[in-house]
Order: sequence, then C-alpha cells, then structure tokens
Amino acid sequence: MQHEITTPGKLLNPDGSLAQKGYAKSLILDYDRKAIKARGVRIKEWDYYLVYNSRYAVALTVDDNSYMGLDSISLINFEEKWEKTVSPMRWLTMGGTGLPSSSESGDVAISGKGYAIVFENGSRFRRLTFHMDDFLDGKAIDGSISLEKMPDDSMVIATPFAEKKTHFYYNQKINCMPASGKVTIGDTEYVFDAADSFGTLDWGRGVWTYKNTWYWGSASGMANGKRFGFNIGYGFGDTSAASENMLFYDGKAHKLEEVSFNIPKTEDGKDDYMSPWTFTSSDGRFEMDFLPVIDRASNTDFVVLGSDQHQVFGLFSGKAVLDDGTEIEIADFMGFAEKVKNKW
Repeated sequence: MQHEITTPGKLLNPDGSLAQKGYAKSLILDYDRKAIKARGVRIKEWDYYLVYNSRYAVALTVDDNSYMGLDSISLINFEEKWEKTVSPMRWLTMGGTGLPSSSESGDVAISGKGYAIVFENGSRFRRLTFHMDDFLDGKAIDGSISLEKMPDDSMVIATPFAEKKTHFYYNQKINCMPASGKVTIGDTEYVFDAADSFGTLDWGRGVWTYKNTWYWGSASGMANGKRFGFNIGYGFGDTSAASENMLFYDGKAHKLEEVSFNIPKTEDGKDDYMSPWTFTSSDGRFEMDFLPVIDRASNTDFVVLGSDQHQVFGLFSGKAVLDDGTEIEIADFMGFAEKVKNKW
C-alpha cells in the first residue's frame, strides 16, 4: 500500500498522534513542536545537507536531539578515498537550536568555539556557509555554496511508531538541487559547478523510539540530459501506509514500493560494506548494482547512548522505471547508501 497524503492540515491530532499517515510530494502537513505530547527529551530535529559531484562532497548537519545537539562538517574526497568529519556537541539543547518548523522558510544559524554553520533560506536559493578552525592538518575549512530552489516534487513521509502513538517521524528529502560554490582548506579549493554538482536536503522532525536501525540511500545527477535522482530507505517505524522510496526525473516524483538493501556478509556474518551490494525492489522498478568507493563510518558508545554509522558512497549501475513505464538506465552514478544503528 502506498497512501498519498493530498489534503493539507496539521501534522498531529490533539492527542499527539499523526493526523495522516503516508507519503506526499510536498510539505503539506504543518509541524508544530508545541503540539507534541511525548516527553521533551525524545524530540529530535535536524537539517542535513549533502552537496557533491563525482569527485568530492561536503556534508553539513545541524541537529537538536533535545538532550544534546550535534553540529557537523564533513569533507569526502572520492578520488583520493579519504574523508574528514568534525562534529562538536552541545548538551541539553531541548529545542533551543531553533530549527524552523518548515523546510520552505526560516534560517538556521549555529556557532560554537571555532566554528559556525549557517543555512539561509531565500526565495530562489538556499545558501550554505560554514567555517571551522583546525579542521584538517591544522588548517581551517571555509565554504559558501548556493543550492537552486527548483519548483520540484520531493519525498515527504509521515511515519508512526507502533510502540507509542505519540512517536512519529516527519521527513522531507529534496534531491537534485543544482549546486554552485566552493570549499577551501588552506590553499586547496573544492569547486562545485551547477552543471555537475547537486545538493540534497534531509529535513527531519519527530519523536523517536530509543533503539532503531535505518537504511537510507540517495543519489542526484543527470540522466538522458535531465536531472535524475532517487531516495530509498526503510527500517524504522510502521511503514504499512507508505514507503519513502521515490524516483525524481526532470522535477517530477515517481513512487516506488519496497526496496531491499542487499549488503554482502563476511564469513563470520558481519556486514561487508566495501564489497559490491545490490538493490532489489518488490515492484521490479529499482534494480541496481552498487560499487562502494568509501565508507564514512563512525561508532560511538556511551553505554546508554550510541550510534554505529556506515554511510557508504559509491557507484550505482542499473535501471529505474518511471510511473509511465519509461526505463532509465544509469551507469557509475555517484550516490550513497547507509546503515545506521542508534541508541538515542
């Protein structure tokens, strides 16, 4: 079942449960943190931007998990196969980060000792600016990137958690935003040109359960001379109303059913992230091979809190089928797929 939400309204009922469950192609339900009925420390809000081309990427996060906040800058070099991530934490933020209630308006600005991250939301562009001292080999990182706000469909999903009716995840993924700008570390410049560079926004608001695992994959680029991308994922919440699997072609969304991440295993049964993966779909509309290039991995464990993350960037090759049956063939299409386990 893939239930599309088409009627605007409030995200939550008076009792804090989701008013509507399913997917949409725009952010038509209104999120209000004050309407949440769950414990304040369970609320999690974030804005995550990924900007990349076939050579390198930058990822920026401003995150408010209520008991703590995380501000992160990552640079990933696909050609040289290295990455650097620095993620200062803030404690007991409890919504004080002030993340907007919508992705469509409102700015984000955060700073701490030696760093600052700003997301400006203009009428035609999203502008991402950032600085961090001593980011890599004693050198600072600075960046300014503009993402064109296209009048496109996006992936929006309202997912409940079966464990508690006041727990939910409201999420928007915007793919294929042409990106231009540059990032500098010392004398080295990483230039993003709108002809071959694209940005993705992961906008998340919700109340999460303590333990969960998610799978997420995304890519943006060009196919047949048009912007093409996809969002795939699963692993948490009650997704019986809809999945978050969606293709984007020339600005229009095409809904998929279920997609499986087939991560290879080592001889002792562990996930082998750097061996080739495959992706298969229940409707036969997303069939891909995936050749990993670099695993942006991190593992933190504070006993009661922890996160085991593997965001694997690599090359997708295979087919995707649009709603009208048109088959899109791609080869060596840069994107990522990840598996994340959280205790939070």
